[in-house]
Amino acid sequence: MIRSGNPALRGDIFTAVRASGAESVMTIQGTVNKTILLLGCVIVTAFWAWNNMSVSIPLIIPAAIIGFVVAIVTVFKKEWSSVTTVLYALMEGIVLGGISVLFEMQYQGIVFQAVTLTFATLFSLLIAYKSRLIKVTENFKLGVVAATGGIFVVYLVSYIMSFFGGRIPFIHESGPLGIGFSVFVVVIAALNLVMDFDFIERGAEYGAPKYMEWYGAFGLIVTLVWLYLEILRLLAKLRER
Repeated sequence: MIRSGNPALRGDIFTAVRASGAESVMTIQGTVNKTILLLGCVIVTAFWAWNNMSVSIPLIIPAAIIGFVVAIVTVFKKEWSSVTTVLYALMEGIVLGGISVLFEMQYQGIVFQAVTLTFATLFSLLIAYKSRLIKVTENFKLGVVAATGGIFVVYLVSYIMSFFGGRIPFIHESGPLGIGFSVFVVVIAALNLVMDFDFIERGAEYGAPKYMEWYGAFGLIVTLVWLYLEILRLLAKLRER
């Protein structure tokens, strides 16, 4: 069984959707191509949102909701992923563009730093994975999955508490604990990229159907969006100090 910390890439996906003999199969290159295409969709709508802030900022929440719904549909209807993943990428671009404008208004130059660090992390970990400097063992997978789940629970509790005017102390602040928490989350988000690389590689080896290239690319985009936002949050905390 293949495991991934990314909720979009559950451990049993590829074993459950193995392609038939007459069906085209998933390849790593095909997944890379589709990842680039989806990333291009994110960049296009993010660029639009960046340059139309009066329109895009009010659209952050609606776009986030649509993106979340489309992501759920993608998880349960993977054969639709050639369409749903593109829509998801377009919505996430609006969200990222709008949020980036808000951060940039407070901390000049922070968006360029966050984008640079996100892509530097992506390519560094890809090189480390391909050269086998990082080995995705079962213990590695279990550790990343457990940490990712813990982060999700913390964020969920914090979100619920916000409805009652409270929040988990320290982790959202710019003190040592807040910065330490953000560093931890960034590290776990980055390690999820390694899990995604391994998941996609094994999916290609297992002969998953061609549409799973879109799904694998979707998983990478989900992780990259998360990583970028966490780096943005970390840099903002550092700027506050």
